[in-house]
Amino acid sequence: MSVDPAAPETAAYQPAPVEAAARRFWEDTRAFEVTEQPGKPKFFCLSMLPYPSGALHMGHVRNYTIGDVISRYQRMTGKNVLQPMGWDAFGLPAENAAIRNATAPAKWTYANIDHMRAQLKALGYAIDWSREFATCSPDYYVHEQRMFTRLMKKGLAYRRNAVVNWDPVDQTVLANEQVIDGRGWRSGAVVEKREIPQWFLKITNYAQELLDGLDTLDGWPESVKTMQRNWIGRSEGLEFAFRVDGEDEPLRVYTTRPDTLMGVTFISIAGEHPLALKAAQSNPELAAFLAELRRGGVSEAELEAQDKRGMATGQWAIHPVTGEDVPIYVANFVLMGYGTGAVMAVPAHDQRDWEFAKAYGLPVRPVIVPAAVRDALAEVIGDVAHDADPFQAALSGGSVDAYDTAAAVEVVREYLEAIEQRGAYVERGILINSGEYNGLDYDAAFDALAQRFEAQGTGRRKVNFRLRDWGVSRQRYWGCPIPVIYCDACGAVPVPEDQLPVVLPEDVADAFANPGVVHSPIKSDPEWRRTTCPTCGKPAERETDTFDTFMESSWYYARYTSPGAADMVDDRAKYWTPVDQYIGGIEHAILHLLYFRFYHKLLRDEGLVDSDEPATRLLTQGMVIADTYYRDHVDGSKEWFNPADVEVERDEKGRVTGATLGRDGHPVLIGGVEKMSKSKNNGVDPQAMIDRYGADTVRLFSMFASPPDQSLEWNEAGVEGMSRFLRRLWSQVQRHVAGGVPDAFDAAAATPDQKTLRRQLHETIQKVGDDYGRRHAFNTAIAAVMELLNAVAKFDDASANGRALRQECLEAMVLLLNPITPHASHALWQALGHPEALLEDVPFPQPDPAALVRDAVTLAVQVNGKLRGTIEVAVDATREAIEAAALAQPDVQPFLSGLTVRKVIVVPGRIVNVVAG
Repeated sequence: MSVDPAAPETAAYQPAPVEAAARRFWEDTRAFEVTEQPGKPKFFCLSMLPYPSGALHMGHVRNYTIGDVISRYQRMTGKNVLQPMGWDAFGLPAENAAIRNATAPAKWTYANIDHMRAQLKALGYAIDWSREFATCSPDYYVHEQRMFTRLMKKGLAYRRNAVVNWDPVDQTVLANEQVIDGRGWRSGAVVEKREIPQWFLKITNYAQELLDGLDTLDGWPESVKTMQRNWIGRSEGLEFAFRVDGEDEPLRVYTTRPDTLMGVTFISIAGEHPLALKAAQSNPELAAFLAELRRGGVSEAELEAQDKRGMATGQWAIHPVTGEDVPIYVANFVLMGYGTGAVMAVPAHDQRDWEFAKAYGLPVRPVIVPAAVRDALAEVIGDVAHDADPFQAALSGGSVDAYDTAAAVEVVREYLEAIEQRGAYVERGILINSGEYNGLDYDAAFDALAQRFEAQGTGRRKVNFRLRDWGVSRQRYWGCPIPVIYCDACGAVPVPEDQLPVVLPEDVADAFANPGVVHSPIKSDPEWRRTTCPTCGKPAERETDTFDTFMESSWYYARYTSPGAADMVDDRAKYWTPVDQYIGGIEHAILHLLYFRFYHKLLRDEGLVDSDEPATRLLTQGMVIADTYYRDHVDGSKEWFNPADVEVERDEKGRVTGATLGRDGHPVLIGGVEKMSKSKNNGVDPQAMIDRYGADTVRLFSMFASPPDQSLEWNEAGVEGMSRFLRRLWSQVQRHVAGGVPDAFDAAAATPDQKTLRRQLHETIQKVGDDYGRRHAFNTAIAAVMELLNAVAKFDDASANGRALRQECLEAMVLLLNPITPHASHALWQALGHPEALLEDVPFPQPDPAALVRDAVTLAVQVNGKLRGTIEVAVDATREAIEAAALAQPDVQPFLSGLTVRKVIVVPGRIVNVVAG
């Protein structure tokens, strides 16, 4: 909305028409649609795409406002900025909603997209909507299907039976990361184990590269990189074999602690291990135990937390060094999908094995001693050869090399009792009870045993990763069909590229006519399944599993770069990638960000992109939190009330001390501050806030309330404060322009007060530019502009040069705030005498070095280390002049009364400390 310079001072800021006018201008001019400009530096700013759940929440608002602030600022610095938007549209929420509401998932999804798009536009985001897509569109997922068929031909996509987490409510497989405390992340159902055929991508082929690549991501938070390193889990160890009595095939194990080999007292194997299954055929009790194990999940976190349980198989392994018989147990903490499905158990030096051994009365044999204990023994019994064991000598009461061992007995027993009573010693140390390997440290023992097994041909050094291949099959309907055909003669055959896409039918309302019924329309539709084999032409059937929705979100960023491309992407992707700034929650550190990095490498190896990583910088924003209120019911349940419906009492510090429900006036209990959620009914409707305060105020509060990587506590009083600030700025501009547009400021004729305000202006410009561009500290940038507005409001100078300086200050504030409050800035820029323009194309203000030069400096004055006042002195003031001014400062003098000044310490430009006594 253009503002009439002659408008009366009383004209109030009205967000609705101001924001509507700005958005109309952006839409009419297609302001944020961009193309490749090779001669211009690019900036690809991307926020994680939303799931179309039906309405935006405050977490969305914060996330996308952060991205918009960065995008608009970067464009004002002269970059070619791309900020796209799309919809992560497949997945269980839509299907579950369809089941509840007896409607088709597609209809529900597209309606939600329309509503959420309108909400995003109402917030004024600088999005290139020409690149918008929904991942449930065949135009999108056809490329994903094509890539999968290519990966099949490369051997990077494969099918095998796997023991998986099964959610009995959602009726689908869950990734380990989707199992929380043994329950499905969405349904909350207790997860079961099942063995079913699954499609996998060989992410393990890229494990080392994914690990090494983290060292190049200087712009990513260390916390995210640490989580990924731990998830990838690189380890170096030995793989070797135990022979098994009565079996032709040896039992292979992998360990990172071969130095503890002589302490093995049993072998633990997974319930799905072939040895366990064979033993169960003649052991009903073991068969029942294996059936019980299948009812749990397969995530490591769940297995670590549960009690250690097991059962002897009746089988024995032969120790590869001593020849000793070692019992084989099935254990509930061993996973078939990790390593070999068998673990050499060393209870003295592994806490999990120690707990198991204690539960089942198995031996605990220490074979590692801390170097300090070894050294204490050596002082008493002297150095011993590797074939002599000081521990055994001490415990036997004998001697080694004629040294008395009585004093050593206590040292040994203390160590053994600690292991026996308190738990395993898991650190590295020196070998004992290990025959020819006694006295070796970890590295020497590792090398010696590696050489032994390699010479025998029974073992080898090996690098292992905790990372498992990515299971991409899901058993529900609303997802991208996996492009595979099953033929009795030819097996699993990829759908030929010229027959893609395999389209998921969307007109399935009849299949969802019965609320609460979970099934897949494509699994129950023989016509959809029926096809012919592309290899032999015989009758065949389509795969009815669909892709994990993380498939769609792993490459969506690249599709934004190449709208309309015939392949997944075209050469435009090489211009725009990698993403320069990625924004999303830290909860996606593994579930999404690892797959995101992996898929980029697949695109690179297809020649579609030419970078190694998908994003150079990552910002993980904090949660939006709010107060919660509830009442307890007699049945033990809680009823949660929205903060908007609750009237609160606060103490003098603003803390909530009491609360009542507005509609009945009765008290409610205060539940504390928690993440906004439907379950706690403490969400705030963004649209209601926009209707009440305007989009710019909501954006401003979202950026001011806390740094972007920390939690934001919703506080409507804070929103009111931001609204007042915008109204004050609006009023200052109107009051100023009512006197006409002044000439340019004359720095040479500036008065001291004018110099002071202009210096603050350019210090603010310098700070805000750094806060936006380097620090992403938007809250302190806003605070600096607020301080400048206060200074401008107090600046009582109606001279021509004074008005010119006020014009410069107001113009700068409008531009500085534009990334955060673009609608108001659009209108105020016109009010200040400029034609209607896209402010993102107006250069971001730059500090004037001459204005930053100070004639005077303010120094703190301390007396005996305590602050007592400040002084202002000339920049080139002598030490003597500074001392005299400090001692004469009226606030300082009372603290020197009756004392003798012994020393005055001057720290140039900072502080004066008077030492008196």
